[in-house]
Amino acid sequence: MKKTLILTTALVSFGFAANADITVMSWGGAYGEAQTEAFVKPFIAATGKNTIMVDSDNPAPAIKAMVEAGNVTVDVASVEYADGIRLCDEGVLEPIDIATLPAGADGTPAADDFLPGAVTDCAVSTDIWSNVFAYDTTKFPEGPTKVADFFDLEKFPGKRGLKKGAKAVLELALLGDGVPAGEVYATLSTPEGVDRAFAKLDTIKSEVVWWEAGSQAPQLLADGEVVMTTAYNGRIFAAAMNEAKPFQIVWDGQIYENEMFVVPKGAPNMADAMEFIAFATSTEGLRKSAEQISYGPARKSSMATDIIFKDGKTVMAPHLPTAPENMGNALETSAEFWVDHDAELNERFQAWLSQ
Repeated sequence: MKKTLILTTALVSFGFAANADITVMSWGGAYGEAQTEAFVKPFIAATGKNTIMVDSDNPAPAIKAMVEAGNVTVDVASVEYADGIRLCDEGVLEPIDIATLPAGADGTPAADDFLPGAVTDCAVSTDIWSNVFAYDTTKFPEGPTKVADFFDLEKFPGKRGLKKGAKAVLELALLGDGVPAGEVYATLSTPEGVDRAFAKLDTIKSEVVWWEAGSQAPQLLADGEVVMTTAYNGRIFAAAMNEAKPFQIVWDGQIYENEMFVVPKGAPNMADAMEFIAFATSTEGLRKSAEQISYGPARKSSMATDIIFKDGKTVMAPHLPTAPENMGNALETSAEFWVDHDAELNERFQAWLSQ
């Protein structure tokens, strides 16, 4: 069988994968490139099965639309943790049996090798990533150093980049307002807490440049359109390492979570999709991913020895969200909270944007 790798962009019509055995939908940019190098190319080499990677700004709504339309052309999709749970509850995803996932390289059963919460009824973690903020060191050689600085326009003047959506933005606002990480979701579960988060966002609203695709955040910083921006930590690491950009991550107030592989209900190549996920989330697959981009592996066996970046010299551990020195004021995203409150808080967020 001819071995083929195609990188493309997901189109509005869902007919882009007609000739592929397996179609994997992910987030594009540095992340999509990392998954291509770590998962797709090795899978093609090992199995000879045609596999393509397609990009989406957010794969979750895309695959839900396909399932609801009865026209599923994606076999595997990369989605955020809360979306994996919600779509599973809605019957949009195929179940994944943890017993079908390979044991760790040391023989540890998958159920014990994956970190807690990394495998759910319909999803398997590919990595642990983080929402952070980063700045241009040529603009601020001495900082910022803490999450409150993101909201300090007097000490650190200039435009801010923020993802256009409630998730991770409302949490950031509360963290920046001094709410301890352990109290953020309890606070955000009250009307007063939501008001407090939006009030904090009001203090910088006039200076915000909104982004939607993950690749836009480092580009805004590189183009000088903002002096600091929230971003996915791996995108900032990639820009600094691969393009020598003068970017620095501030880990204080990072908001981290698992990214998940899922199979849409009615995927055209179900068995191949499950085979791909098992291959990609093996000990070696997750190690290869962490060699490409600074997201932490979800298997203990993948971290048994030092992971070295693709440059052959950079030890990845200090650059991962899960590094002890990066976890001092870290917040783990509550999937349960966002499954319950996503619709109402995004409705409030959109109304706030238009004010």
